[in-house]
Amino acid sequence: MAAEAAFKDVPEIFEVELGESLIARTEALATFRELGPPDLCHVIKSTTRAGQRELGSYHYVSGIDTSSSASLAAYINSLTYSIEESQAWFTKGPTWKVKHGCFCCFNAFSRVDVRVDVKIPGGVTAYVIDLRGERHQATPDIWQETYLSSLLRAILYSDDPTYYLEAYRRLEPISTPDAELRFLQAAEALFMKGWQVGSDPEIQVATVVSNHLTAGILKYFGDSGRWQHAANLFEKLAARDPEVSCLLAKSYIGMNEEVKAVQIMGTAMKETPQSYLLLHTQCDFLRRKGKHDWALKLARQAVNCAPSEFVTWEKLTDIYIDLREYESALLTLNSCPMFTFNGRDAHRILTASRLHLPVNVAVAEILPEREKTDDDEADSALQRLPAPGLRGTWARAYALLTRLVSQIGWDELLKTRSAVFVMEEEYRMQKAQVDITAVSREETLADDDASTKGVLTSPSENREYSPASSTVQSPSQTHVGETESVIPTIRISTESAREESLRAEKAAATAKANGLENANGDPAVEGLQQPAQAAAGDGDGESKDATQKSGQESFSFSNKRLCERWLDNLFMVLYEDLRVWTIFRAEIAHFKTQHVAYRKTGLEWEILGDLGLRLHHKEEAKEAYQRALDTPRYSIKPWAKLLDMYADEGDLTRTLQVAIRVAAYQNGEYSELAYPTQIARWLFKLEQVHGHAKIWNTLLSMGLPEPILHIMQEYLQYGQRFKVEGSDF
Repeated sequence: MAAEAAFKDVPEIFEVELGESLIARTEALATFRELGPPDLCHVIKSTTRAGQRELGSYHYVSGIDTSSSASLAAYINSLTYSIEESQAWFTKGPTWKVKHGCFCCFNAFSRVDVRVDVKIPGGVTAYVIDLRGERHQATPDIWQETYLSSLLRAILYSDDPTYYLEAYRRLEPISTPDAELRFLQAAEALFMKGWQVGSDPEIQVATVVSNHLTAGILKYFGDSGRWQHAANLFEKLAARDPEVSCLLAKSYIGMNEEVKAVQIMGTAMKETPQSYLLLHTQCDFLRRKGKHDWALKLARQAVNCAPSEFVTWEKLTDIYIDLREYESALLTLNSCPMFTFNGRDAHRILTASRLHLPVNVAVAEILPEREKTDDDEADSALQRLPAPGLRGTWARAYALLTRLVSQIGWDELLKTRSAVFVMEEEYRMQKAQVDITAVSREETLADDDASTKGVLTSPSENREYSPASSTVQSPSQTHVGETESVIPTIRISTESAREESLRAEKAAATAKANGLENANGDPAVEGLQQPAQAAAGDGDGESKDATQKSGQESFSFSNKRLCERWLDNLFMVLYEDLRVWTIFRAEIAHFKTQHVAYRKTGLEWEILGDLGLRLHHKEEAKEAYQRALDTPRYSIKPWAKLLDMYADEGDLTRTLQVAIRVAAYQNGEYSELAYPTQIARWLFKLEQVHGHAKIWNTLLSMGLPEPILHIMQEYLQYGQRFKVEGSDF
């Protein structure tokens, strides 16, 4: 297909059937649960040559002004100047023109799709498509909701690493102070309807103060440290709804106006004592002041106010860990209500006739090739780790579990687990006692014509044993407010017998090579036992019998809890992470003693870096990410992770060096926004310490190519334009 049919600097997906992307979007409207997907821009190109068929292409975009049909028509019209021209005077290919364009933007408040059709030459038609595919007229209220919906997607999806789309342009959503003022006015007008756009997956019920709208406001102003604008907005809204005071107090704390924040929280508590978000704001303030025992009382009250919300139990667990009350932390974690994870809304992937992904040559020069290499391969044991697949409440609960094990260690965690939960051996002892009692009762009743009387059964016989985790699970056991089972299926050790045998042989060979083989010739990881083995205990028969006898005398189901099956699964996920990490560190130590280079592929180093971060081994994770950069693999993740680490450490030079690469990767993925992004967030924080001049002079001293220097300059100019602290000196 002729190259001149494509845009010069805009990514495109060419359709197989003309208009299929619009049809697919209409069919998918009912599946959009919350904010909706990025905007869709579809164009039809034609040529004057007779017999030449029309071509349809589309791309995704965010950051476009969607407040009126005129602004959307202007965007489509701008594309007409981007079509590739013939590259030589002797080229006799047809001249392509944009004949028709359609811009689609989802209104998350009213759950409709606003579309603008542009005919060139011709007119502009704006209309609304509802979930049934029927057309309606676009009203001023619909346009305002559409404008704010588009802005929230641009802000919240700006640097989400889990949200990836082919041919997705990210443009600057708010480029001037006047545009920011319009954003604030729209947010104020629609604030009380914010719950309609949904909330993060960890929140079960969206409220006026806990939803995507408030999250977008806090992210936009919080990342740049310009809390005063958010405070001004929340000050007006708090007069209408006292619960907004929790957001107002959070803004004043961000401004270091702590006295004012405390006064606001004190007054608000008298008006809305049942607001768990207000209680959490006070909890966070007290934890920063080291008053964890005071924060504990507030966290308990928050659980009483919202027992069906995951975040209240999460906060209470976190504070118990702060106080080193690990048994209480584990019991509280076990009580967390878990919700089904609903990811970001996305378009249905269609088969493309071809892709057009233009490359910025200057940016591509400092990035690796996109071609697949051996460094994109990884050992199956690393790729099968289940923890990276956790999302929503499951991921947050696992983060609490890893924080717990990082403080007390695996062995102590297993002891704590067996102290608070019913374990396999205890269940068997209790079951045996119940059986003996039942038989004795039957014999007694048999002498008294027991055939006409019911046989008494123990409630424990109705409980289901989970052999993989050494716990007893009650099928009827549910959380407060939980109406259905949402336990995810986490598959561990699902290989066939042959695969399991090969895996065991490989593990044995690895263990032998690293001196990790036990007396029986089996591979072992020193100091790491599976949860089931730790629960049942080891030793000879005499000690086991003694344990059983003493357990029979002291154990009772009334003084222990049943471990939730999802938490059992997370223990096994944690065991897999720790097992792989322990073997990895043992291999590192072995190769160092042998003075031999330890080699891994780029993807393996990246996975190990993620594993180290999950287990709170920051320095080892940093080393793994640095090793990943030594390989010619195309991946932004190690650069982005190192950017967080270097900036958090205050290392200016390394932060800027890494930020340049992250910016190049983002530009290569058609991101043209300066804020809100990960780079801008850290640059603004560094500006508060070093000042604008030092950062700019450091960038100049690096001798960067002009296009790269221009990209970095955009971030600093944004700070000057919006008067971010530190950008004026």
